[in-house]
Amino acid sequence: MEGVMRNKYPQEFKDEAVRQVINNGYAIKDVANRLGITDKSLYNWVSKAKKTPKQNEESDEIKRLKAELKRDTQERDILKEAAAFFASESRKDTRS
Repeated sequence: MEGVMRNKYPQEFKDEAVRQVINNGYAIKDVANRLGITDKSLYNWVSKAKKTPKQNEESDEIKRLKAELKRDTQERDILKEAAAFFASESRKDTRS
């Protein structure tokens, strides 16, 4: 992409442009024209903004499920040990 000048917009600028589309319901094309940016850039910013909360929710859900699985695995291991202990104790009682 040599020779192509890429604009670097401040995050506040991007956030405001995305807010105009998401919160105010303006068309991407209209906002892009008004702000002097490409439709494609704004479309990408909006897409990224829409994905982030869902990804965060999914990430939180994965963390919660992993913690639950760890706890359940520990409980299962404890129950296995207890069952083995009581089975061996039961065998001792029947031998006497």
